[in-house]
Amino acid sequence: MIYLKSFTLLDEKEENDYVLGSDTRNIYNNYYPLNIFSSRRLKNIKFGSITCFYGGNGSGKSTILNIISEKLNSNRKTEIDKGSYFNIYVKYTSYEMGIEQPISIKTINSDDVFDYLLDIRSINSHINRRKEKLSKEFLENKYSNNSLSFEDFENLRDSIDSKRKTMSKYVRDRLVNNIIIESSNGESALMFWEKEIEDDSIYILDEPENSLSAENQIKLMKFIEDSVRFYNCQFIISTHSPFFLSMKDAVIYDLDTIPVITRKWTELENVKIYKKFFDEHSSEFKEE
Repeated sequence: MIYLKSFTLLDEKEENDYVLGSDTRNIYNNYYPLNIFSSRRLKNIKFGSITCFYGGNGSGKSTILNIISEKLNSNRKTEIDKGSYFNIYVKYTSYEMGIEQPISIKTINSDDVFDYLLDIRSINSHINRRKEKLSKEFLENKYSNNSLSFEDFENLRDSIDSKRKTMSKYVRDRLVNNIIIESSNGESALMFWEKEIEDDSIYILDEPENSLSAENQIKLMKFIEDSVRFYNCQFIISTHSPFFLSMKDAVIYDLDTIPVITRKWTELENVKIYKKFFDEHSSEFKEE
């Protein structure tokens, strides 16, 4: 599904006329995001169901997502440092939507994932303390000779359970969200993405590969492809991960080129470096 069809940035003349010309004070030292894309001669962006922005540090991957996100009034959890000219720049950009409208537009970056992992860690810390308490409770109930009446139902149930179950089963049955404690950071990050992505929406993702192993990157890549194919989602992604760049029918803008052009994922410099490295070490890989 393609909800957002195109987006138009400002060229150098428009930046001077509309942005700098609108500010009579001209006292700022930080001109962000001016000159980032005009210097690369990137003005008109055409979107597919999956659109990737690829490039090295400082190429503007996150900036272009922030501009699109702000213009579309996207929902986001983490605020960005916009700078003095950001809002004026965004004001003069434009975009074209298709006939179909998304239910929601959401921006997700690595800070959101990190905050989620911290929340999970906090929950796990609480679970660990709760486990210790329940383990002690199990032992006390299991070896206690105290007689309990039916009126004291809760304690009676605990006493019976402690004599019928193992300590592990007793503790796990009483823990809330105990599955979380068994998840690694990477697995928890994957859970975050699967929880956040719903049907019929636009998702603007800033480097979703962060906190994910290669295996989990592939899982998320397939989840994104399925979300496009079966659940009418559109994705706009900044990434340098070869797994995400290889997604079926992805439109890839190479921000390392001047002018910026679209490329096949196999033509990108970062991917070529990976290929060269593995080719040089191909003899070390043995068939199992």
